[in-house]
Amino acid sequence: MGKVLGMGNALVDILMQLESDAVLNELSLPKGSMQLVDGETANKVLQILGNGKSSKASGGSAANTIHGLANLGIETGFLGKIGRDSWGDFFRKDMEFKNISPLLLESDSDSGRAIALISPDSERTFATYLGAAVELSAADIPTDIFQGYAYFHVEGYLVQNRDLIRKALVKARKNGLKVSLDLASFNVVEDNLAFLREVVSDHVDILFANEEEARSFTGGLNNHEALDYMGKMAEITILKKGSEGSLIKHFDTVVKVGVVQAKPIDTTGAGDLYAAGFLYGLIKSLPLEKCGQLGALLSASVIEVIGPKMDEERWAVIKSEIERIIG
Repeated sequence: MGKVLGMGNALVDILMQLESDAVLNELSLPKGSMQLVDGETANKVLQILGNGKSSKASGGSAANTIHGLANLGIETGFLGKIGRDSWGDFFRKDMEFKNISPLLLESDSDSGRAIALISPDSERTFATYLGAAVELSAADIPTDIFQGYAYFHVEGYLVQNRDLIRKALVKARKNGLKVSLDLASFNVVEDNLAFLREVVSDHVDILFANEEEARSFTGGLNNHEALDYMGKMAEITILKKGSEGSLIKHFDTVVKVGVVQAKPIDTTGAGDLYAAGFLYGLIKSLPLEKCGQLGALLSASVIEVIGPKMDEERWAVIKSEIERIIG
């Protein structure tokens, strides 16, 4: 069975439910936005809100995907950087609890945190402090780290460090791994377009993009035109279309996959868990349509809970449904 190594920003997700939106104005956080903040501001947010209705989990886009795969029984590892603090300890222990090999380097900087403020109407506002996570560098990528793995999954949010991404993808491919990249965010794509096109064309086997990311990546193309454009660069391309399902292209074959009906509460982690389901299908050598169906299943399941993590009871239902899909 193929092992999967993930690389991304090692962040502790702190999910806080607000009684009203007044505190957002107090913190100067536009409702529904994602704001990068410094450590002082992150601590101020936590001090003001206290420990009311909150929960925490090891997070970040690639880490969420790796957690999903680990819950399905796939052997996984995660490469990132944390601080020598209680947040970093929590991140490591949360990974170990799911049998994920934590390949975590340490920094004197504080560990990164993504504080999700959830309004009464379920809208999410993020205050994100990257901290030590952003210090992961090309020098931190030893060649032997890829040994024993079959897939390497990377989040596009790491694009702020181009040397890191290029070196990691080159080494992964040299070690025979299939490289999977999630474009992460349309504004990240817009700001790094030429570089992302280069690395996707040269080093990526499996590309995940939603409609906004695909539009940015292709210069304004939509649907099948966008899929065809990206499909010329990567072996397998997945275009996620929200309530319209997804399109999957493998060379000249195009597959359309529908959605799984859900009662959405919070969309955090939807794309990350789609990637987990899809990669699980590839590891199991399933047809592309079933890979997409598994992605849709996990995506639909996670939006019915607060945050990107699901409890054991929900995972048991998912596993049962996977057995039905696989047949």
